[in-house]
Amino acid sequence: MLTIMVVAIALTACMGSQSSAMAVGGEVTGSRGQSFSEPIPFGMVAVHKGSLKVGMESDTLWGLEVPTRDISVDGFWMDEHEVSNSKYRQFVFWVRDSIIRERLADPAYGGDETYKIEEDRDGNPVTPHLNWNKAIPRKPNEDEQRAIESVYTYHPIDGTKMLDARQMNYKYEVYDYAAAAQRRFRLDPNERDLNTDHAVSNERVMISKDTAWVDDEGRIIRRTITRELSGPWDFLNTYIVNVYPDTTCWVNDFRNADNERYMKLYFSNPTYDDYPVVGVTWEQANAFCAWRTNFLLKGLGGAAKNIQRYRLPTEVEWEFAARGKSGNPFPWESGEVKSDKGCFYANFKPDRGNYTKDGSLITSRCGIFSANSNGLYDMAGNVAEWTNTVYTESGVESMSDMNPELKYNANIIRQSENDGVAPDPYRLAKKSVRGGSWKDPESMIRSAWRSYEYQNQPRSYIGFRCVRTMISDNSKAATKGAKGGGSKSKSSSGGGASARKVRR
Repeated sequence: MLTIMVVAIALTACMGSQSSAMAVGGEVTGSRGQSFSEPIPFGMVAVHKGSLKVGMESDTLWGLEVPTRDISVDGFWMDEHEVSNSKYRQFVFWVRDSIIRERLADPAYGGDETYKIEEDRDGNPVTPHLNWNKAIPRKPNEDEQRAIESVYTYHPIDGTKMLDARQMNYKYEVYDYAAAAQRRFRLDPNERDLNTDHAVSNERVMISKDTAWVDDEGRIIRRTITRELSGPWDFLNTYIVNVYPDTTCWVNDFRNADNERYMKLYFSNPTYDDYPVVGVTWEQANAFCAWRTNFLLKGLGGAAKNIQRYRLPTEVEWEFAARGKSGNPFPWESGEVKSDKGCFYANFKPDRGNYTKDGSLITSRCGIFSANSNGLYDMAGNVAEWTNTVYTESGVESMSDMNPELKYNANIIRQSENDGVAPDPYRLAKKSVRGGSWKDPESMIRSAWRSYEYQNQPRSYIGFRCVRTMISDNSKAATKGAKGGGSKSKSSSGGGASARKVRR
């Protein structure tokens, strides 16, 4: 009898008190799924769904008419402040350690098979993957030492040992669910057009997908291939990105300036751990989002299926978040850039040639100015920020008025003449950059100010932050800020972000 009761309780727990799927007769009450409460992402805050007139009524600086539009967006989570050097360095070191583990498992370096998992506990073959539970040896033997040392190089002049940035390549895949769902890409021709007055078309359906590989010379080769529709794998895109920041941006962006110290120290020295990472391209920022997603999902287990992926914000999401709950021109309430006591609300260029008037010469530590009403820091100034949106002069006029977005990953990698594949025109690589930076004047730190940069250009004044679409904007947990994330320090200066200058 006890056994029967235990089985009955177990079935009740699995099927609910009344299994509507098994019911016979009676009223239709619905088949309800198991409730799920989305955990608050670490270091992120909730930006709740709403609407806003996006854009400036007029561009008084240049006398141009700037497109405006009423739009609505869903709720999303957003990083409290820009991704810092320490967080991005964790990404780089993960890539480094994955390369080392691959080589420790390679027969050319001793072939320790325990660094790679190819079978499950029952001996069944699985997709080969690295064993992160096995530590890299602290006291390596000769072969292990060669594997570890293989990711480092030495400066040819002064002999300094440093990470070989050329090897820091991260491979990831993204499945395009939206494209795969379009009716024109259905495998069954009868499902592509629901209008029964039309004859079924057996016309060949072509798809385009991104793919990438590393050639024998160590070059990353990327292709956008076009071929006939064959199945769901046609919508799986593969990318390989070198993820090490371009630390030389400090001298390339400012010629005839002594910025050698930043080139050498800004990314690697602990002094700048909590400063925003710079010298990162749009492509590298997307790679970080993909890695951050995979890093999270591996730790969530079964709950991973409910979590949306990390990504860059759309241009409209960024402006919606920056303006705050009242839709202000700046992230703060005041129309001025400093308080009555003379304290600046953001890190920007307050005066001609005077970068230090606001307390910083270059970037400042993330989150030292006050947050806006959404709980977001540095939405004006410090560093400008990549968005996921293609930059067009028409702006929001060419977008939907609900969750608007324009995206395109341009293929602009130079190929040899024998490859026979022409890259996209460089103009297609423009991506919208928002928020402005430490080097920009007051006029360019408004939340609505639009600018752009090319997706493969690293800059000393452009960084990024991640967003994640909410599963539901009705969660009570979404009303609170992320626990333990970001700096909570508040000074008499309010937080904000400046928009970077237009191209000279």
